[in-house]
Parts: sequence; structure tokens; C-alpha cells
Amino acid sequence: MKKLFLCLIAAISVFNLNSCKEARQSCHIQGVIGSDQYEGKRIFLVPLYGPATAETVDSIEIKDRKFEFTTDTMQMYKILLDYHYRMGIQPLLVVGEPGEVKVVIDSISHAGGTPQNDSLEQWKVRTEIHNKQLAELHGMRKVMEQQGNMPQALALKEHCDSIHLAYKNMTRQMAANLKEGVLHDFLAGLYPTTYKKKLPDGRIVTVNADTHEEIAE
Repeated sequence: MKKLFLCLIAAISVFNLNSCKEARQSCHIQGVIGSDQYEGKRIFLVPLYGPATAETVDSIEIKDRKFEFTTDTMQMYKILLDYHYRMGIQPLLVVGEPGEVKVVIDSISHAGGTPQNDSLEQWKVRTEIHNKQLAELHGMRKVMEQQGNMPQALALKEHCDSIHLAYKNMTRQMAANLKEGVLHDFLAGLYPTTYKKKLPDGRIVTVNADTHEEIAE
């Protein structure tokens, strides 16, 4: 009887240990949305890569401006409102990383709470600043071209190229600092430093992705 009791205790301990392990491995996304007008609407957790099917996409109704998702798959996801109601709402990238991820969905959306999602939020903020700056400079360049001021238009183009190169290098450095993981793979894939090019003579060469010049091998 005593042996049976000890076996039962051991089995319960293993079960509790496995339950705790599974809980630690799950990503719990707790979200809020910025307006009451989306009450009862569906919001979706969609894999960034691969097919979006009934098996891979999760969805839930928004209640009291809140929603929750749980995933055990370490990958990048998009959080999207039902496409009928997405106007003015920013889609959001999140990493399905173990832990509690806090999400705000609004005209400017945010996520954080786990290491990779905190880093992703930093990259997102810097990306939005970069995109706004480039849009303003491209607008100025267009005005210069319309006015026939080509030297100034060319100077603005070179300035834009310089700013964009700095942004690409920032993204590359963030990937290098992360070393590995879902976010590392995502950032590293955005701006590779080289690419392969087939020449008219059939040779395949390596080209610098920034200068587009062939790299001697």
C-alpha cells in the first residue's frame, strides 16, 4: 500500500512538472484595442510565413476591448482585425515567445513583455521614424524636380540613400546582437549584405547589396 502511495505521489509530481514546463513554454498574448467600436469583431493571429489556413490561424471575438491568444509555436505572427474593419488600425508583428506579451492595437500598435518582443518594439519605433523621415525628404525631392532644380533633387536623393543605408545597418546590427532566435532570423533576412547575380556569360557572382558592385572571390 505504501509503495502504491509513493508511486501515486511520483506520478502526480511528474504531471505537475510537465504542466509547469508546458505553461512556461506557451506564449500568452493579452491585448486591448483602442476603441469600443470593435466590440464583438474578430481579431486574428496569423503566421507571418507559410499558409494561412484554419489549422494555422487563430481568431477570437473582442470583448470589453480585450482579447487573448495562446500559442506554443515559436514564430513570427501578425495580429490583424477582420479585414472589413482594418482601416485606420495598424497591423502588428509579434514573436510567439514563451511568456506574457502585452499588446495594444490602435492607429499605432505596440507589443512588449518578452525579450524578443521588446527588441521588436524598439526596431518598429525606429522603422516608423525612418519611414516618416524618408517620406518627407522624397516629397521635397519631388518638388525640386518639378521646379527643375536638379542639383538640389540629386542632393536630396543622396541624402535619402545615406539615411536608408544607416537604417539598414542598424537593422543588421540588431540582428547580429540577437545572435539567434525568431527575431534574429526575421531581421537578418530583411537586408542581407550580399546577393547572387547571374551574368550574361552564365557566371554566378556575389554582389554587394548596398553598392551593387561585384565582390571579388
